[in-house]
Amino acid sequence: MKVAIGANLIRCPAVRYVGLRCNWDDYTPSEQTMLQKAQRIYFPTIFYAGALHSAGKSIFPSMASYLHLGDKVRQLALFRFLDCPMPRTRLFMGPAPKRKRDILEQFDLPFIAKTPVGSGQGQGVFLIDSGKALTKYLSTNRGVSYIQEYIPMDRDLRVVIIGSTVVHAYWKRSLGTNFRTNVAQGGQISLNDIPEEALELALKTARAAGIDYAGFDLCWSGSRWLILEANINFGTEGFVAAGLSLETVLCDMIKRGTI
Repeated sequence: MKVAIGANLIRCPAVRYVGLRCNWDDYTPSEQTMLQKAQRIYFPTIFYAGALHSAGKSIFPSMASYLHLGDKVRQLALFRFLDCPMPRTRLFMGPAPKRKRDILEQFDLPFIAKTPVGSGQGQGVFLIDSGKALTKYLSTNRGVSYIQEYIPMDRDLRVVIIGSTVVHAYWKRSLGTNFRTNVAQGGQISLNDIPEEALELALKTARAAGIDYAGFDLCWSGSRWLILEANINFGTEGFVAAGLSLETVLCDMIKRGTI
């Protein structure tokens, strides 16, 4: 039996959907038994992923996906350990004045600053072009500062990995003066001229990292592709633009036994 907790598969007949309940006792006895005996549990959410993984249950997405795709600090450590090509990126800790001094010593303006945990769809991404802008960022990010080299670009490439396959890829183009390419921030989608070498890099990275469900963002810089970041909660606008349904893609893969 295959069971789904997250709503990603709420209409998929290949699984039994039970939904997310924060207290185990809120599941009925039959639902508890179903989860305990399930062959695989899909989209356990970050709430249950760790518990199910520790209990030896087979889950999708993988534990590596949950651990690293919502936490840029962990993601950076993983990608650098794997020697993935990325823009120059460093973490800074300590009191805000020290962080500001250290950041400005190591990065030329402008650069990118990100909220390390829980950001997505262009939220929590800042173009730092002055000391004042950096002070403002540090005032709202008081733990770890995530600083990344700024690469001028008018588009980046989203590559969606599910299981061990690239299921979709599309360009996200920025509009006007907005440096963000995210569709949620007004970016436009293009399905034309998708470069095969970028797809290969995203898939190679996902496999090496044990990540089986992610939207990878890549950009071209100089003479090579770079990975900007990867997210587990990626938008579906690119699927819609291509006439696809993410839920249908997932359900078909479950029926075929590929995830």
